[in-house]
Amino acid sequence: MGGGHHANPAAKPVAEQDHEAMAKARLPIAYRDTCAHLLIPLNKCRRETWWNPNKCGHERHTYEECLYNSYLQRCEAKVQENKVLAARAAAAAED
Repeated sequence: MGGGHHANPAAKPVAEQDHEAMAKARLPIAYRDTCAHLLIPLNKCRRETWWNPNKCGHERHTYEECLYNSYLQRCEAKVQENKVLAARAAAAAED
Protein backbone atom coordinates (compact mmCIF):
# COMPACT_ATOMS: atom_id res chain seq x y z
CA MET A 1 0.00 0.00 0.00
CA GLY A 2 1.02 3.63 -0.08
CA GLY A 3 1.88 3.99 -3.75
CA GLY A 4 5.65 4.14 -3.30
CA HIS A 5 5.68 7.73 -2.08
CA HIS A 6 9.03 8.75 -0.66
CA ALA A 7 9.58 11.30 2.07
CA ASN A 8 11.09 14.60 0.97
CA PRO A 9 13.67 15.70 3.56
CA ALA A 10 13.38 19.31 2.36
CA ALA A 11 9.69 19.38 3.32
CA LYS A 12 10.26 19.36 7.07
CA PRO A 13 8.46 22.06 9.05
CA VAL A 14 10.93 24.30 10.91
CA ALA A 15 9.82 25.98 14.12
CA GLU A 16 12.57 28.62 14.17
CA GLN A 17 12.17 30.88 11.12
CA ASP A 18 14.24 33.88 10.01
CA HIS A 19 11.86 36.76 10.72
CA GLU A 20 14.05 39.26 8.87
CA ALA A 21 14.02 37.14 5.71
CA MET A 22 10.24 36.81 5.89
CA ALA A 23 9.84 40.57 6.31
CA LYS A 24 12.29 41.24 3.46
CA ALA A 25 10.35 38.82 1.22
CA ARG A 26 7.16 40.69 2.21
CA LEU A 27 5.35 37.54 3.29
CA PRO A 28 1.93 38.25 4.76
CA ILE A 29 1.81 37.55 8.48
CA ALA A 30 -0.73 34.77 7.94
CA TYR A 31 1.86 32.80 5.92
CA ARG A 32 4.74 33.18 8.39
CA ASP A 33 4.44 29.67 9.74
CA THR A 34 6.68 26.61 9.97
CA CYS A 35 6.88 26.31 6.17
CA ALA A 36 7.71 29.94 5.38
CA HIS A 37 11.30 28.99 4.59
CA LEU A 38 9.93 27.17 1.53
CA LEU A 39 7.40 29.82 0.55
CA ILE A 40 10.08 32.49 0.06
CA PRO A 41 11.84 30.69 -2.85
CA LEU A 42 8.47 29.57 -4.24
CA ASN A 43 7.20 33.15 -4.42
CA LYS A 44 10.51 34.25 -5.96
CA CYS A 45 10.15 31.58 -8.65
CA ARG A 46 6.54 32.61 -9.23
CA ARG A 47 7.51 36.24 -9.75
CA GLU A 48 10.39 35.34 -12.08
CA THR A 49 8.14 33.17 -14.26
CA TRP A 50 5.13 35.51 -14.20
CA TRP A 51 3.05 32.95 -12.28
CA ASN A 52 3.30 30.43 -15.10
CA PRO A 53 1.40 27.34 -13.86
CA ASN A 54 3.86 25.04 -15.67
CA LYS A 55 6.84 26.37 -13.73
CA CYS A 56 7.95 26.10 -10.09
CA GLY A 57 6.32 22.69 -9.72
CA HIS A 58 9.05 21.24 -7.51
CA GLU A 59 9.04 24.24 -5.17
CA ARG A 60 5.25 24.19 -4.93
CA HIS A 61 5.15 20.45 -4.25
CA THR A 62 7.80 20.77 -1.53
CA TYR A 63 5.91 23.66 0.09
CA GLU A 64 2.58 21.81 0.00
CA GLU A 65 4.19 18.66 1.40
CA CYS A 66 5.64 20.76 4.23
CA LEU A 67 2.17 22.12 4.98
CA TYR A 68 0.82 18.56 5.09
CA ASN A 69 3.65 17.41 7.37
CA SER A 70 2.94 20.38 9.64
CA TYR A 71 -0.72 19.35 9.76
CA LEU A 72 0.25 15.80 10.69
CA GLN A 73 2.48 17.12 13.49
CA ARG A 74 -0.39 19.19 14.88
CA CYS A 75 -2.72 16.18 14.74
CA GLU A 76 -0.20 14.03 16.60
CA ALA A 77 0.30 16.75 19.21
CA LYS A 78 -3.47 16.88 19.74
CA VAL A 79 -3.63 13.10 20.17
CA GLN A 80 -0.84 13.25 22.76
CA GLU A 81 -2.58 16.14 24.55
CA ASN A 82 -5.83 14.16 24.68
CA LYS A 83 -3.98 11.16 26.17
CA VAL A 84 -2.47 13.35 28.90
CA LEU A 85 -5.84 14.92 29.69
CA ALA A 86 -7.52 11.51 29.84
CA ALA A 87 -4.82 10.21 32.18
CA ARG A 88 -5.24 13.25 34.43
CA ALA A 89 -9.02 12.80 34.47
CA ALA A 90 -8.64 9.12 35.33
CA ALA A 91 -6.20 9.95 38.15
CA ALA A 92 -8.56 12.62 39.49
CA ALA A 93 -11.48 10.18 39.39
CA GLU A 94 -9.55 7.65 41.47
CA ASP A 95 -8.93 10.19 44.23
